[in-house]
Amino acid sequence: MAGTDQDDSRRPPLREPPPGAVAAADRVVAAGGSRGAIGVVLGTGLGGIAARLGSAWSLDAAVTGWLARSTATGHAGRVAGGTVRGRPVVVLQGRVHAYEGFPAETLRRGVELLAALGARTVLLTNAAGGLRSDMRPGELVVLTDHIDLVRRSAVAAPDRVVYDADLAELAVASTRRAGAAARKGVYAYVLGPSYETRAEYRMLRRAGADVVGMSTVPEVAAAAALGMRVVVCSVVTNVANPDAPGTTDAEDVCRMAAGAGDGVWAVLGALARRAAGVPTCGSC
Repeated sequence: MAGTDQDDSRRPPLREPPPGAVAAADRVVAAGGSRGAIGVVLGTGLGGIAARLGSAWSLDAAVTGWLARSTATGHAGRVAGGTVRGRPVVVLQGRVHAYEGFPAETLRRGVELLAALGARTVLLTNAAGGLRSDMRPGELVVLTDHIDLVRRSAVAAPDRVVYDADLAELAVASTRRAGAAARKGVYAYVLGPSYETRAEYRMLRRAGADVVGMSTVPEVAAAAALGMRVVVCSVVTNVANPDAPGTTDAEDVCRMAAGAGDGVWAVLGALARRAAGVPTCGSC
């Protein structure tokens, strides 16, 4: 049986976000936004999920005076929010990446803003390349760990960076109940922006990675340092076959990620039910 927000009430209080994030949160509220106990970062091609929120609001990220604007395809650069099953949620439509030239401290700012807006649980999403031959585009991989090949998180993560095991179970179960494919796996974090060579695909497979992408790990480290509960869903947008010709571009990735919206929405709905105190089964 997965927990509820009553479990969160027994957890240690969140560590204080930096003053800049607190001031940015105040600007969001003053501009018509709201706070929420669940925070979400929508990765490449997934920004449209924000349109499903009830009582929705949306602001340009520039309002915060804190978030940098992404130059990457499929990242709208907006702060949005609303309700899911009556629970308030705050959403970032897109993120910035190290390959865009931003320092590691800037990569943390989205999660720090969500924490300053009251989020104790954060759902991070991304588009990723699948590294297993039995994967299919559109499948969700719920992360249990990562391989950091960039090492620029700008924060010392705890000895064991926590991908919340209970929330991972909840995410997989809720996705499958929605009729979408899901499994657990390990994410390889690379710098980008170029996609991997065939030799690199082979190396990552042998290293134990299931998916590969160019984001998320700095946010995981930041969330863990703040004491937030973390669940991460990678959408498989292409499956690497190093022995066959073929290319992938950013537009293809966006299209495939957008098609996985129902699975991500199911995870968000399960988190909202949990926050409302509705019992949720992590294995049924």
